Amino acid sequence: MRNSYLAAAVKVAIAGVAACLAGCGSSASDQPGDAAQSQPAATEFAFDGATSDNRAAIQAHGERLSHVLGCRGCHTPTLEGANFGDFEPPFDGIYASNLTRILPDMSDEQLERLLRTGVHPTRGDLWVMPSETFQRLSAADMTALIAHLRTIKPSGKATPAPVLSDAAKGMIAAGVLKTAAKSVADYKASEPVDLGERHAFGRYVARNTCAECHGGDLTGIKDFTPDLTIASTYSAEQLTRLLTTGEGRPGSKLGLMAVVGKDHFSYLTPRERSAVIAYVKARADLPQ
Repeated sequence: MRNSYLAAAVKVAIAGVAACLAGCGSSASDQPGDAAQSQPAATEFAFDGATSDNRAAIQAHGERLSHVLGCRGCHTPTLEGANFGDFEPPFDGIYASNLTRILPDMSDEQLERLLRTGVHPTRGDLWVMPSETFQRLSAADMTALIAHLRTIKPSGKATPAPVLSDAAKGMIAAGVLKTAAKSVADYKASEPVDLGERHAFGRYVARNTCAECHGGDLTGIKDFTPDLTIASTYSAEQLTRLLTTGEGRPGSKLGLMAVVGKDHFSYLTPRERSAVIAYVKARADLPQ
């Protein structure tokens, strides 16, 4: 079970690589979320629970975000890391780090910079790290995520620094595999359509979740994920089930989305889930 989950998580991470090439340069309650002080490339919105005054509640919110945002997919449920090559041979030698071992050596400022910019404080380039979406996380959500990560005790073995395989070097030369920092820059030019205040919170959720696999503007990735206009073929009830249990319409083949729906989106609150569904359906109803 764990291996199948990790393999799917690696597919999600690698989708970010494909999104940079295929989607970045191309051209769903409905109430706004709580306001939060913004950081560069973040928004005024935040996931539910980000603005509590209770430290334990903030840490619990950060723990929930570690599921929603996929930290416990690529870095394993224990955050002890894994070799991407175990599931995708060209990525052999590129690791999702053992976070429990590296976090004590970083300040909060260094950790936030890594998450938002894709630049490691000591070794520079990062690979297959979805900082392109983390850059859009509100200050309140980022604070909560880091607060949770600070509660994790070191465990397992430290993962080594990345060593790029010949296959990975070939992908870099072809422009398919990019550094996380380059992905951040690409995604800044690729935004989901703004549908106004009514759908602003849902757009925030989509930017921080759906965009990782469906591209910065949600138009999909060729041969991997569809444009999220596909939401028009689902009812709100069907999308709610998909984003709660990973189950699609009868007879549908969801592939990776079945795992993401169950293991990531199931951690959304009902308000968050309703908001993102309302947003993607409203986007799908725009004149094409």
